[in-house]
Amino acid sequence: MEKDVYQHPDYYLMDELLTDEQKLIRDTVRAFVKKEISPIIEDYAQRAAFPKHLIKGLGEVGCFGPFIPTKYGGAGLDYISYGIMMQELERCDSGIRSTASVQGSLVMFPIYKYASEEQKMKWLPRLATGELMGCFGLTEPDHGSNPAGMTTNFKDAGDHVILNGAKMWISNAPFADIAVVWAKNEAGEIQGLVVERGMEGFTTPETHGKWSLRASATGELVFDNVKVPKENIFPHIKGLKGPLSCLSSARFGIAWGALGVAMDCYDTALRYSKQRIQFGKPIAGFQLTQKKLAEMITEITKSQLLNWRVGVLRNEDRATPAQISMAKRNSCDIALKVSREARQMLGGMGITGEFSIMRHMMNMESVVTYEGTHDIHLLITGMDVTGINAFS
Repeated sequence: MEKDVYQHPDYYLMDELLTDEQKLIRDTVRAFVKKEISPIIEDYAQRAAFPKHLIKGLGEVGCFGPFIPTKYGGAGLDYISYGIMMQELERCDSGIRSTASVQGSLVMFPIYKYASEEQKMKWLPRLATGELMGCFGLTEPDHGSNPAGMTTNFKDAGDHVILNGAKMWISNAPFADIAVVWAKNEAGEIQGLVVERGMEGFTTPETHGKWSLRASATGELVFDNVKVPKENIFPHIKGLKGPLSCLSSARFGIAWGALGVAMDCYDTALRYSKQRIQFGKPIAGFQLTQKKLAEMITEITKSQLLNWRVGVLRNEDRATPAQISMAKRNSCDIALKVSREARQMLGGMGITGEFSIMRHMMNMESVVTYEGTHDIHLLITGMDVTGINAFS
């Protein structure tokens, strides 16, 4: 892969909307990415391996739950800062961003929101540094877009519960130390609980043969009569609100991250088009190339403005799940279209590991699916504007 010379596009001078602290955070994460991740990511993706040695560095630059208060080991940053960090990570690779956003939004977020003080102090500080890594168990083999239909369950057994069931398509599962799992109690109510590696009957088989997110570790969570202490159950939440609030947090990060993919592909295509000579001049001088680049930067700019605005609303605790849903769907859609167009602009070179575009294309096929598919997010917006539920 060629040297990482990425420069983020900023057609509408969006940097003027960022604070000095937010720009410093972006520069810090970008420098880490360029030094530590860009030189190795293609090799790991080709080998379908996760670069576990990066975990310590990701913790040191604050990419794990940066919005968590300092009392619990987080950086106490605002949500735009979090979005910027995810954008910088996914600009390099979606799998690396997935690892960070699962840790922050799907593991640390629910512990911070719904756990007891003792549970928070037990897990959050070590999750923030990467000493502990976590995963999130909601999706099941037969229940993806309909999480309410989950069959994973637990039954009371005195000072502990007995957990049975399985979760699928779980990022970080193969190496996670803890899993935030959502399951039904005997009354059929959904509750969250923390399952720790080493508990008898708890296994995490790895998923192989992926053509997407190849530098991310994916697996299953299998629970065979697992004894989970009752002190591992979240005391402050019951029902779908718990896992869905986690998904909103994760979708917010994905909205920023997926846009990073579009920005990287555009930056690569723009630079290549100025260097690639055909018919006696750079292909950037041809009308069709300029049309493609103009459409790319237009959609990127619109998405930057949308993400910034939902970030402001989230900082003010006013962003609705539906607004976050729209941002996630939009960014994924733009990233898919821009990456495919950029791939064509690079011709044969676009499929090689010398450039990031083909890897981005494959990764986005997963990102557009998880945390709510494109169609599910359309229905969320549709229900929000009409007031009519079209899911059933």
